[in-house]
Amino acid sequence: MITIPRLLILALGALFSAYHIVLGIYALGVPATPWPSLVAMALYAVATLISLWPSSPTQMPLWLGGFTLATVIALPLLVTSQLDPHADNGYATWYVAAVGTLMTIAAARRRLAVAWAGVAFLALHTVIWAGPGALGGIGVVGSIVWVAVAHMLGLQLAKAGRDANHFLRAEREATEWQAAQDAHLYERRFRLAQTNRIAAPMLRRISDLGGDLTDGQRQECRNLEAAIRDEIRGRMLLNDRVRAAVRAARGQGAIVTLLDEGGIDELCDEERGRVLDTLAEAIQGSAANKIIARTVSDGSETAVTVVGLRLSDGGSASALGQEELDDEVELWLEIPRRA
Repeated sequence: MITIPRLLILALGALFSAYHIVLGIYALGVPATPWPSLVAMALYAVATLISLWPSSPTQMPLWLGGFTLATVIALPLLVTSQLDPHADNGYATWYVAAVGTLMTIAAARRRLAVAWAGVAFLALHTVIWAGPGALGGIGVVGSIVWVAVAHMLGLQLAKAGRDANHFLRAEREATEWQAAQDAHLYERRFRLAQTNRIAAPMLRRISDLGGDLTDGQRQECRNLEAAIRDEIRGRMLLNDRVRAAVRAARGQGAIVTLLDEGGIDELCDEERGRVLDTLAEAIQGSAANKIIARTVSDGSETAVTVVGLRLSDGGSASALGQEELDDEVELWLEIPRRA
């Protein structure tokens, strides 16, 4: 992208504006008295200086727009009060180009109503003062063209800015979509590799035995299925100690459920390791028939809640969708987020 320094543009605008004042000074002998022209030059210099101030915002403030419009109205009235409308005034009509320049600056600074009102007053005043033929003779048409060009350029630049923002949003959305697809692909490949590592030996054994498994082997298959489910539903709740504790508890006939619902993803490795080690110790030390470990959403002081139930019938009632009133809570533990 090619950019032009703002100070360079402001400097060029200031030089161009100063050129009109130089022309006015050169033609001070034409008016009947030079004082109204000198006042107009001073007023024009102040309005131009404020309009081109480097630290001012891109959009011209409303008060400055009003002051600029008042200046544009004052310039023709002051200068032409000492000029003969039927004579060739030469550079004494410098105010026409000055008004066009000032209104072009206003249009460039997004005060289009001020810009068009200024050149409209200039055209109306010229027609009243010297007739319609003077519009082209003293350069009023040129001032109007400058404002029109500034208006069109402003509209095109605004449209280009909107298009650029639209393309940036589209590019960001495309990047996010691609990142999400890559993450899904990586997660799928990782889960498939992990499932293959866990289940492949047992699948080969089932194939070798032709599906004729003993009760112990069937229980081992159920434990492997539960381990695969843990890797999917309890991702952040797993480390080597937790996996070993869960495997031992299931080997003793317990039902263990791990549910990672977010909340500990932002913990540092040290804090998460402490939470998981505490969870492993709780599972190892529990004699419950059913253990549920669930993460707690971020914002709570508790990271993981562990509940262990001693089922009165060994879990058969729960398996049938019933709840026994005499089930005992054997374990209740809230692992804090911070040590």
